[in-house]
Amino acid sequence: MFEAFVSGERALTLWLWAFVAVGIAAGVVSGFFKARKIQPRGFKWKIFRNEAIIAVVTLAVSGKAIGLGTGWLKAHGWITFNHAPAAWWVIALEFVAYFFLFDTYFYWLHRWMHKEPFYSWVHKLHHKSTSPNLLTTLSVNPLESIINGGFVPLFLTVFSVHDATLALILPTNIVMGLYVHSGYEFLPRWWNRSWATKWFITATFHDQHHRYFTGNYGGYTTIWDYLCGTVRKKYEADFDAVKQRAAQQRRPAPASVTSAEVAEAAE
Repeated sequence: MFEAFVSGERALTLWLWAFVAVGIAAGVVSGFFKARKIQPRGFKWKIFRNEAIIAVVTLAVSGKAIGLGTGWLKAHGWITFNHAPAAWWVIALEFVAYFFLFDTYFYWLHRWMHKEPFYSWVHKLHHKSTSPNLLTTLSVNPLESIINGGFVPLFLTVFSVHDATLALILPTNIVMGLYVHSGYEFLPRWWNRSWATKWFITATFHDQHHRYFTGNYGGYTTIWDYLCGTVRKKYEADFDAVKQRAAQQRRPAPASVTSAEVAEAAE
């Protein structure tokens, strides 16, 4: 077993997981994560337990449904892939098309799911989590998971993308879902102050949606929220507050002054 850990085909994977585990442990011990928690007192074990149960059910149901649907579309020629080599800019254009089309799809469906009776029937289960964490990503009604996850096979039905593009799309779905529900803000303080980056979503942006139930509907970007006036008024101020807390955590504590030094100064 030790030999498998230091050499062989599984070595890189094992060392990678070990590196991630050590990094997380070091972050917890050092207070790195604590300083970046968006809602420091929001975590509740009861909700976390319920999320775990819902996540298992949702994965089983929606994963099977989307898998069967995608398989049927591929078998009948509706979904095809372009296996030919492609220039980097072609891959970039295909990915950008997916990125912004999904964001548009998600924004308007998300707003629709906040209307009754659809909110109570579909989306309310996801909002049981008022202080999101990684499990919140999967803690949704299976129907909602199918609606959101169904965009990928829908997109692939319309566009015959290259294999490299698909290799970017699937990880993006996973990483973005986990990041916006993480409950921690890792992006730099200047993110919302730069015109080039402020249009891309932050964890604080989506965290506020869970905390207040309205506004901040975007999935990948803030573009539709700014255009439609659905950005929460205190979003940017609250983002700065989280970053300010993290900045204070990095500053060294002032050195304590001993009684001897006070007496020496008095002389």
